[in-house]
Amino acid sequence: MAHDQKTQSAPFDRTVWLAGLEPSRRAEGTALLDLFTRATGWQARLWGPSMVGFGRYAYRYDSGHAGEALATGFAARKGEWAVYVMPGYADHGAILARLGPHRAGKSCLYLRRLDRVDVAMLEELIRAGLQDLARHWPVHPV
Repeated sequence: MAHDQKTQSAPFDRTVWLAGLEPSRRAEGTALLDLFTRATGWQARLWGPSMVGFGRYAYRYDSGHAGEALATGFAARKGEWAVYVMPGYADHGAILARLGPHRAGKSCLYLRRLDRVDVAMLEELIRAGLQDLARHWPVHPV
């Protein structure tokens, strides 16, 4: 049975995306865009209506389910930033311990305020997450 993937990649317009943020969050949005661009060396793409992604990977599970997803990225959520580091945090405990205030899900890290985290540790986490992902699936810049 064919499966249409809901979250699709599309060109990213920095100006439009920043204008869609609350004014109080635009500086942090700009900082995250710059940080992810620096950490990955890739250009941003929009995934779905709100996720800013960098790179992509295609996956196929033993069940036959397959798709494509952003390799890393972030999204503005109500009151916090969601940072996507795929496939998870199994080997990143030492980095997370030095990151600063956050909460973590399986493949998502939540940050309330960027000025309270160690941005160098966040950049290290982004790179480590991409290395971890590349051990599971081929990662592509676009």
